[in-house]
Amino acid sequence: MTHTLASSYDPKQFETRLYDEWERSGVFKPSGKGEPYTILLPPPNVTGTLHMGHAFQHTLQDALVRYHRMRGFDALWQMGTDHAGIATEMVVARNLGRDGLTRDGLGRDGFIGKVWEWKQQSGDTIERQMRRLGTSGDWTRSVFTMDPMAADAVVEAFVRLHEQGLIYRGQRLVNWDPVLKTAISDLEVVNEEEDGFLWSISYPLSDGSGELVVATTRPETMLGDVAVMVHPQDERYTHLIGKTVALPLSDRQIPIIADDYVDREFGTGVVKVTPAHDFNDYLVGQPHALPMINIFTPDAITNENVPAKYRDLDRYVARKAVLADLEAQELLVETKPHKLQVPRGDRTGQVIEPYLTDQWFVKMDALAKRGL
Repeated sequence: MTHTLASSYDPKQFETRLYDEWERSGVFKPSGKGEPYTILLPPPNVTGTLHMGHAFQHTLQDALVRYHRMRGFDALWQMGTDHAGIATEMVVARNLGRDGLTRDGLGRDGFIGKVWEWKQQSGDTIERQMRRLGTSGDWTRSVFTMDPMAADAVVEAFVRLHEQGLIYRGQRLVNWDPVLKTAISDLEVVNEEEDGFLWSISYPLSDGSGELVVATTRPETMLGDVAVMVHPQDERYTHLIGKTVALPLSDRQIPIIADDYVDREFGTGVVKVTPAHDFNDYLVGQPHALPMINIFTPDAITNENVPAKYRDLDRYVARKAVLADLEAQELLVETKPHKLQVPRGDRTGQVIEPYLTDQWFVKMDALAKRGL
């Protein structure tokens, strides 16, 4: 009898068959003997399919697990997939849109049901890919991060960290995506140069003795102004520090304060302060104990904190209304073209709104030292 060797390596002839035999035999499960050795797989997102980065890290983990398994360790490589909150939400919402459905229309439970449907489709594909790579994990223990066990573990860890003072809640200004209705990290914000305008607006002094002129690229946010600010050594304005101005289009009086932050050479040397809608203003407002007035809802619609005629308007509709009224009252001093760095969310492409909201934070002082 003669045998002809294949002219080239063809993994399809045996890899799948061998892997199926390995998995059926139970060799990927912990033996129950020896010193425990465990790796928790950083679970791939169920938003699509694996990429080269997954193949690389799975190879390293697989080598470690197989090595320890052969040395007699009680080895467990915990398999699983991750629900990847925002990314999965976007994919599922996009799929719903093709059927004329919306996330809000389905409601929370209905939408979560659709996420589970997507998990079955996408998650199964990812697990098949991991098997095809030869991943020697214990598939009998595979979990999804929305499974009850994983969810309970997250709550347990969260509560423990909170009790240790490592997780705390506070009101902070965050990058807010009004389409996703969630905070996003600095890494998810793309700043793009765009053509815009710089509007100069007159703020009359409350005693009628004159005016201060401020310039802004976002005139609608003046509805949330809590102060105007000058440099403490700017001789043009030192006599006004401590006085107030009448906030245009509003019945509020706001103080004139002084801070070194102001660049007295830029523009008129006077800036408006809106701590709830500008990151620099937020930082400046802290030492001056300025109030923070949020004028938007989570989807960037004006709320009850603005005068009645400007409520329930999209932020850009509110901008047009504010500019029209400023011009009608002869308070719009100048409009000129201006290059802007516009922050947009990398997922939705929407302009990001600095937004004041309650957020959970991790206290990194001690943890960072351990990491370093």
